[in-house]
Amino acid sequence: MGNIVAIVGRPNVGKSTFFNRLIQRREAIIDSVSGVTRDRHYGKSDWNGKKFSLIDTGGYVKGSDDIFEAEIDKQVELAIDEADAIIFIVDVESGVTSMDEEVANLLRRVNKPVLLAVNKVDNNKRLANAVEFYSLGLGDYFPIASTNGSGTGDLLDALIEALPEIEEEEESELPRFAVVGRPNAGKSSFINALIGEDRYIVTDIAGTTRDSIDTKYNRYGFEFNLVDTAGIRRKSKVKENLEFYSVMRSVRAIENCDVCLVVLDATRGFDGQVQNIFWLAQRNHKGIVILVNKWDLVDKETNTMKEYEAMIRREIEPFTDVPIIFISVLTKQRVFKAIETAVKVFESRSKKIKTRQLNDVMLPIIEKNPPPAYKGKYVKIKFCMQLPTPHPQFAFFCNLPQYVRDPYKRFIENKLRQEFDFQGVPISIFFRKK
Repeated sequence: MGNIVAIVGRPNVGKSTFFNRLIQRREAIIDSVSGVTRDRHYGKSDWNGKKFSLIDTGGYVKGSDDIFEAEIDKQVELAIDEADAIIFIVDVESGVTSMDEEVANLLRRVNKPVLLAVNKVDNNKRLANAVEFYSLGLGDYFPIASTNGSGTGDLLDALIEALPEIEEEEESELPRFAVVGRPNAGKSSFINALIGEDRYIVTDIAGTTRDSIDTKYNRYGFEFNLVDTAGIRRKSKVKENLEFYSVMRSVRAIENCDVCLVVLDATRGFDGQVQNIFWLAQRNHKGIVILVNKWDLVDKETNTMKEYEAMIRREIEPFTDVPIIFISVLTKQRVFKAIETAVKVFESRSKKIKTRQLNDVMLPIIEKNPPPAYKGKYVKIKFCMQLPTPHPQFAFFCNLPQYVRDPYKRFIENKLRQEFDFQGVPISIFFRKK
């Protein structure tokens, strides 16, 4: 479990360039899923072997500069609450602005590491001009140029130095199920329906749950930890930007769990916010179960379950092999089915297939449907195995791995899903040279 680092600063100081620079090296390797555009405000990075998650708070604020004045305070408050360290980016071209001073005021009161990065310092004159940022009272600064990366090494060295050591949590053998979704979708009520006691005070105000809480659950032969991320510790100040808040809160829970139960409100549909959470879980290779709550409130004339389900599957292509369950936490309808399904997904995610069995099943399928020839070259797949990782990854060994195209990878993935039942589990497939 890594630290969370937030990037703050006013618009146009180069936050996204800096952010992209840090996650690019890894993202390019990790993100082999094609055809899915994802929001670029969350990513993982590492430096000298230390991994951390990076959140670009600026990406969540839409609107003009005057709206921004109010927004930036919220972003900074948020970063202060949620992150383990904060990188504050300013711009040497415009010098110290009143908005920078305001952010600095907020950051000076924080007892978390704050690193001040002066961006766009790409010549000596600008290096000399950067001195004025001492006036922000945040101590030393790091001159960087995020377009070419100069200075980022020193900044990252200091960041890694400053990040708190994370206590390795007692690894409990119990699976961890995180209940995630946007505010007011019914996450806490779902947990109450399961636990059967009002362990949380559930009210109709979005974001009344205080923090993500683990509940050990043992009933009907299932034992696991439930992680509730209704965790939007609602500060009176954070009125509007709940969207961003719920994503930021979900990041930690999702990174730390085995299976995500994504709860959505049937009346609101599978909107952008829920999709962000879904892709976040997929990108972290977690098991996923989608729970459509408040189905009792949907006008049945127009929407049948089948249509609704098809609509969701269209949105989550190409990863459509995900269980979708319609529940009502009020009437407790199908709440236990949801848990049974999560347990099944957990078991599939930790499944290890013996190499011999895998080859016995997959090689005949491949022989019947070999990869299409590419530039007159034929790919021959000789052997496959499951890699020893916490989530299912498979390596297929062949003579020309570079010629295997995405559609064929998806064909192989679908066959693996059919033969070995990986419903709800993201699978990674690699083609390698023998």
